Amino acid sequence: MDVRHGPELPRMFKLEGGMKITTRSEAMKSLTPADRQHFTGTAGLHGLIQASPKTSDMFAAMVRFEAGTRNHWHSHAGGQLLHVVEGEGWVQSRGQSPQRIRPGDIVTADPGEEHWHGAGGNGPMAHLAVAAGETYWLQESPPPPD
Repeated sequence: MDVRHGPELPRMFKLEGGMKITTRSEAMKSLTPADRQHFTGTAGLHGLIQASPKTSDMFAAMVRFEAGTRNHWHSHAGGQLLHVVEGEGWVQSRGQSPQRIRPGDIVTADPGEEHWHGAGGNGPMAHLAVAAGETYWLQESPPPPD
């Protein structure tokens, strides 16, 4: 059987619930305010994958930070991946110096690694965030270096 043709596809190749394409402009304009208990300043999220029984503890969202906004120190039980799509910002791992991030940069944090990320002082920054496992929120992070 040729699995490239739709009607003959075995059930395991069919998408359940349907694939969704979210344009960058859609993700950037329909933002839900971020929890102010875990962010300094104004940030918004557009959820793409919510943790559920089907996705275990996986989470994916477009996150936009206004100038100077950052999240508090935190870690993820299964690690995190960030992909910067707009603006410039900063990331810092506990015990390390802050590192500037720019569009196209990809950042990974190991499981349990304490870190923060956010926009620089000169403008907003947005990134795609994918995290696995529970998020553990800690104290407020330092202001960005710029």
